[in-house]
Amino acid sequence: MKKFDVIILTDPRYADESKVDQYSQNVYLEDNLLKEALEKLGMNASRRSWDDPNFDWSSTHFIIFRTTWDYFDRYQEFSAWLNEVSKVTTLLNSENLIRWNIDKHYMQDLQDNGVHICETYFVEPGETASLKELVKRYDLNDFVLKPCISGGARHTYKIDIESLDEHEEIFSKLIQHEAMMLQPFQHNIVSKGEISLMVMNGIYTHAILKIAKEGDFRVQDDYGGSIQDYMASAEEIAYAENAVKSCIEMPIYARVDVFLDNQNKLALAELELIEPELWFRNHPEAAMELAKGIKNRIKQYEEIS
Repeated sequence: MKKFDVIILTDPRYADESKVDQYSQNVYLEDNLLKEALEKLGMNASRRSWDDPNFDWSSTHFIIFRTTWDYFDRYQEFSAWLNEVSKVTTLLNSENLIRWNIDKHYMQDLQDNGVHICETYFVEPGETASLKELVKRYDLNDFVLKPCISGGARHTYKIDIESLDEHEEIFSKLIQHEAMMLQPFQHNIVSKGEISLMVMNGIYTHAILKIAKEGDFRVQDDYGGSIQDYMASAEEIAYAENAVKSCIEMPIYARVDVFLDNQNKLALAELELIEPELWFRNHPEAAMELAKGIKNRIKQYEEIS
């Protein structure tokens, strides 16, 4: 056996569990619920920062991505590390899934596989058209602009016809270096919220409802959004499990963010396979379900080793 069965990945801000603020405490709680579940099933688990230069990554069977929440700010460094670490151990989710999921062009792949997404227009790097010209091209009024590789609502803007001019400069700078997305503003996200459905080993476990604060459209708690437990409907559960099955390979965990689009049809906001908050603190049993999936992967690994 290797020294560790499983390494739970975090980022350097949360590696030593010394911060006392509520946000950091939630990170430690989420990661440790999974660690405790793994240990209850007889596995040796530890938390490490993904950029730890002193750790031998070949000393573990599996690495599971949990709170690596700086990866999009350090993308080139993270990408190089991902390439190297995948050669010496097994990643959960896999490098193939991670690289596919990092770029939101994956939504087009899911739509091609029959998963309904909201109306989305991809604008590729080097596009010379202005926002004004793109709005005319796609017949948009109020819409959201965001990067295809992002997280935490980085460079996410709600724009209407009156505010086009003030966003032209930032758009022209961004589009020189990265692909962007234009989506008609989804009014139900503000009025009804966004549902996050957690799926472990292909099976739904629990859900939460995220609601933006008054006057905002971003549901992330970084921007004052709030969450509450949510009882998902049979339709929502089937949608989430189907979205996961429609990926390029089956992920061991996923968070499926959905909402009712402007036509009141269930639509995908995002499919999170890299480091989503999985809200184990609201439903600790889901951490055990994930741990069981990891143990099964280890058994399969041992059988073929």
